[in-house]
Amino acid sequence: MPAPRLTGRARLGRALLRPSRTQLIVAVLLALVGFAAVTQIRTTEQDSTYAGLREQDLIDVLNGLAGTTQRTRAEIDRLTSDREDLQSESTQRQAALDRARDEVDNLQVLAGLVPVTGPGIRATITEETGSISVSSMLDVIQELRSVGAEAIQVNGEVRVIAQTSFEERVGGIEVDGTLLEAPYVVDAIGDASTLAGSISFALGPRAEVRKDGGEIEVEELDSLDIDAVREPVQPEYAQPD
Repeated sequence: MPAPRLTGRARLGRALLRPSRTQLIVAVLLALVGFAAVTQIRTTEQDSTYAGLREQDLIDVLNGLAGTTQRTRAEIDRLTSDREDLQSESTQRQAALDRARDEVDNLQVLAGLVPVTGPGIRATITEETGSISVSSMLDVIQELRSVGAEAIQVNGEVRVIAQTSFEERVGGIEVDGTLLEAPYVVDAIGDASTLAGSISFALGPRAEVRKDGGEIEVEELDSLDIDAVREPVQPEYAQPD
């Protein structure tokens, strides 16, 4: 049985419900054209904002923009200068802190508060035919200090500083309250050859030790550990300004 013929209205309805590929392409093109037209209208409206201005108005606008640019550049320059100043101040503060730390480290070494390591000498004083006097021991210590010994210890027990006391006792020498017996081993950190020379020169400490009936042998060392430390002493009367 042949299919019934469709009326024109029916064919139009079917076409709308089932659009062909060509119809879809045409619809997309129409949408793009509409979007372009709207964009052009908006651009034209924006351009017309300045198109209606007088010459003097345009000059004023340009001057305003130029002023804004100058202020922006000035602000950038100011901020750049501030940053450089802060960096410079930070560098100066860091340098000051580094110097302060170095000074503290040096003072701790001189005060005998910390162990130290470095080149130096080991002077061993033995009693051959007599006892070593306090005078001879002090002569050794003072000569080492005078040529730049940075740290000194005796018998690995007592760190010698400016306030160290030496007293003669039966059986030995008392150093800061600690009784030490011969042989006395004096370790000193500094320039090894200079320290050794301060002990051995004519009429120096070696000659004094020999007068007491003793002998002193000096060994130069590339690395020497001084482990004896002192406890910090709090001043009773003196106060910092």
